[in-house]
Amino acid sequence: MESQGKIKVFLLIAATVLTALVMVSYLNFLGIAALFAIPVGIGFFYWVLQHPRNAIYFTIACAFLAIGVIRYLPSLPLGLTVDFALILAIVAAAFHTSLKTDFSKLENGLMVVTGIWLLYNIAQIANPEARSTTAWFYAVRGTALYMVLTIPLTLLYARSNKDLDRFFKLVFFFSILASFWGLRQYLFGVDAAEERWLNTGPRTTHILFGNLRVFSFFSDAGQFGAGIGHAGLMAAILAVGPFAPKTRLIFAAMALLFFYLLVISGTRGALFVPIAGSMAYLFASKNFKTMGFGILALGALIFFLKFTTIGNQNYQIRRMRSALDPQDASLTVRKLNQERFKIYLATRPFGGGIGTSGSWGQRFSPGTFLAETPNDSWYVKIWAEMGIVGLSLHLTILAYIALVGMLKIWQVKDPRLRQKLLALFGGNFGIMVASYGNPILGQMPTGIIIYMTWAYFFLAKDLDNELQEKPIKPTTHAATARLHHLH
Repeated sequence: MESQGKIKVFLLIAATVLTALVMVSYLNFLGIAALFAIPVGIGFFYWVLQHPRNAIYFTIACAFLAIGVIRYLPSLPLGLTVDFALILAIVAAAFHTSLKTDFSKLENGLMVVTGIWLLYNIAQIANPEARSTTAWFYAVRGTALYMVLTIPLTLLYARSNKDLDRFFKLVFFFSILASFWGLRQYLFGVDAAEERWLNTGPRTTHILFGNLRVFSFFSDAGQFGAGIGHAGLMAAILAVGPFAPKTRLIFAAMALLFFYLLVISGTRGALFVPIAGSMAYLFASKNFKTMGFGILALGALIFFLKFTTIGNQNYQIRRMRSALDPQDASLTVRKLNQERFKIYLATRPFGGGIGTSGSWGQRFSPGTFLAETPNDSWYVKIWAEMGIVGLSLHLTILAYIALVGMLKIWQVKDPRLRQKLLALFGGNFGIMVASYGNPILGQMPTGIIIYMTWAYFFLAKDLDNELQEKPIKPTTHAATARLHHLH
């Protein structure tokens, strides 16, 4: 029997080698690629179908990497990878029949406002100003679909403290990867694929006065600056938390790395992510004494940038300084554009329709006012496409999530969990504020991170209860005796 088993193994190896030789002979490079792709693909799908949370982790990876990979493989349809990953999570949930799903986790206010926002986005199909249903299909993914899919999947399948820790690890891992990729661009210049991308139009906004605005493998420098600043703020908040000294040191090192990359991204609006987010963190942590020092430090930074010329020989400092200049040409243009939007939207309370502004507008309705007028802001984008009604609804939902999130964090008893949630809270608020200057919220990877953040706010009580219910290790006889003596 043993010899027969050896013969079967030998035949299997021989068949595999023969198949490999045939594929390489007939397909050359494609055959070699297939040899690696087929087993990797099988293993990947097997891993995903083990639990929907695996597909959620894959979604985070796609959100970070997909846009960058497209620059190197433009012929592959990678634009829908985030959609594909989220659908995989749904398939995994349906496939894994033994999985116990607690749908009561969906009975909360977050799901209510998510549903309301979805209905408003669907109703926009009937907007008489809309030019293209196809444009709506593409654009609604960023404004509502990813939010509607990510939040319930997180609430149902990534709801444990281990999941929260993995979430942080993934965000920091890909942020570190993005940092080193950005440093490579800054120190050695862009490669051929990135040069080709710059030549399609972004060169005018990413190379200013001979200086590269680092964009790493993100969609642009603005998104990279805000995203890396978001990661830096969360790392900095964790660095002052109740963790082991070695862990805090690692968080502090990551924060310094991320903030440095924020600076060399040349993204002025991203500066408000750590500024606004740190103030929100100090307020939510009820550390009002430290908040006073923070306000003083912020005032000193603003004074340094606005009223001095120290460091002007450094391009990055000059770039950040211009963010506080009311006469800055870019800021003046944005204000003029917003005035034009105000006039245009005065008679359009529901906006011009989803997908009518920005890149989707230029693709599906070129030459129109909304397509040709840059919105330069997430909130202006919502205002332009969904009107004052949509903008008011959107801001109300964001305010509700932030307020309820803070109240839920205040009820958490475990100090480490509270610090993690405060890091998410500060990051969320920073992104909300910075989204006024750039179309950040809803873009990848920030959108997926923020939607999962919201879910963890509403899972705060469950996460805290999980930690409180951990079994206490049995004490030794000596310890038991001492406890008995104390009583």
